[in-house]
Amino acid sequence: MGTTVRETFDKSTTAFNAHDIDGFADLLADDAVFSAPGGMNGVGKQACTEFFAGWLSAFPDARVAIRDVYICDDVAVEEGTFSGTHEGALRTPAGDVPPTGNEVAVEYVQTIRFREGKQIAFDLMYDRLQLLEQLGLIAAAV
Repeated sequence: MGTTVRETFDKSTTAFNAHDIDGFADLLADDAVFSAPGGMNGVGKQACTEFFAGWLSAFPDARVAIRDVYICDDVAVEEGTFSGTHEGALRTPAGDVPPTGNEVAVEYVQTIRFREGKQIAFDLMYDRLQLLEQLGLIAAAV
């Protein structure tokens, strides 16, 4: 019997929170893809690994706290909070954001598709304005 979507999802979350990028990468299909706010997109296992590793590098204490996960067939929809302290450069399509030292806690929703026990597609959604406000890069809206 193969690995279930829930098992792969749980292993992936555990690897991310442990900052085990190799363990995370082991759960990706070679043809995995991702999309994220700001036009960030990537194709291939290496691109996906680098994208998620970038968050761990920029936020050395990064964690995700899963609030809810909904699984239907080969798709998981995850709702949670990403938190961490911005102590490394954060890559963006507009260039790297130098460390601010600020703590962030940003709500997100991510849809993940699976095939044969591997993650094949990530569609990450979060409020970029909220992140920029918490990093102190823009004034909070009134």
